[in-house]
Parts: sequence; C-alpha cells; structure tokens
Amino acid sequence: MTGKTRLRAALVTATAVVTAATVTAGVSAAGPEKRAGEPSKKQIAHLFDRWNAALRTGDPEKVADLYAKDAVLLPTVSNKIRTNHAEIVDYFEHFLKNKPVGKKVETIVNVLDRTSAIDTGIYEFTLTDPKTGAKSTVEARYTYEYEKRGGTWLIVNHHSSKMPEG
Repeated sequence: MTGKTRLRAALVTATAVVTAATVTAGVSAAGPEKRAGEPSKKQIAHLFDRWNAALRTGDPEKVADLYAKDAVLLPTVSNKIRTNHAEIVDYFEHFLKNKPVGKKVETIVNVLDRTSAIDTGIYEFTLTDPKTGAKSTVEARYTYEYEKRGGTWLIVNHHSSKMPEG
C-alpha cells in the first residue's frame, strides 16, 4: 500500500467514524421515540390530576384505590412506610384532615414501556389546619411509579418528602 492509499483509507475510516458518531449523537439527543401503544408523557403527567382530585373528595378509600394492592407509599408527613391498602388508607385518613390541595411545580416523566412509567419532580400542597383554619404550604419532592394493570394505571410506588432546604 502506498502512502497515498494509506492516507485515503485513513480518511475514509475517519469519515465513517465521524458520521457514525454524529448519527448516534443525533439519536441520543432526540431521545427514544414513542412506540406504538405507549402512553404519552402528558398522559402520565395527568395521572397526578386524577390523584389530586381523589384527595379533594376527602375520602381516603378513593385515594387508596389509585394504588396497587402491593404498592409502597413513603409519605410526606409520616415516618411509617405503608405497604398495603389498609396502611395507605390509614395514612390518608390523617393527611386528608388537612384538606390538601396539590400543585406540581416541576415534573419529569419517563415512559418505560406500554405498561410502566415514572413521574418525578416537585409539588406543593396547601394545607388547612383543621383546628385553626390556618393555611400553610409544604413543598416536597415526589416520585410516582405507575403500572398499567387490568387496563388501569395504578401507583405501585409513591415517595414524597419535604424539601431538605428552605
């Protein structure tokens, strides 16, 4: 192989590597495309609205019914991990006395596949003290892990914790 031929081969190889890297970077920047049958990020984000509406009913059973039977709840205002329907109802019996109204501040949704997704971010709740009527706001981090079971999106894992700063 002559020097010119080696140079030409090296240029072709370098061009191929740069082209492959550019295509790969473009695909990575665009993110994975939505596959047939997958929910949109917007659909998953709106599951919070369903949960928040259940809170406003004041009925702990309606809220707990949005959780899978084997769900785990790491609640905002309790140190006890809730791992079954009765424990989740118990938590909301106490939490709902404060008439919570939630609002998302920031949300990041990852659709994992047709039947699972994660919604994580920051939300805030306006709470009303049942004795005094005084209102307060609690800002917290949250993660909801959802699974579609029997055609219904259910919460399988919910973690909520007060912001550590502020």
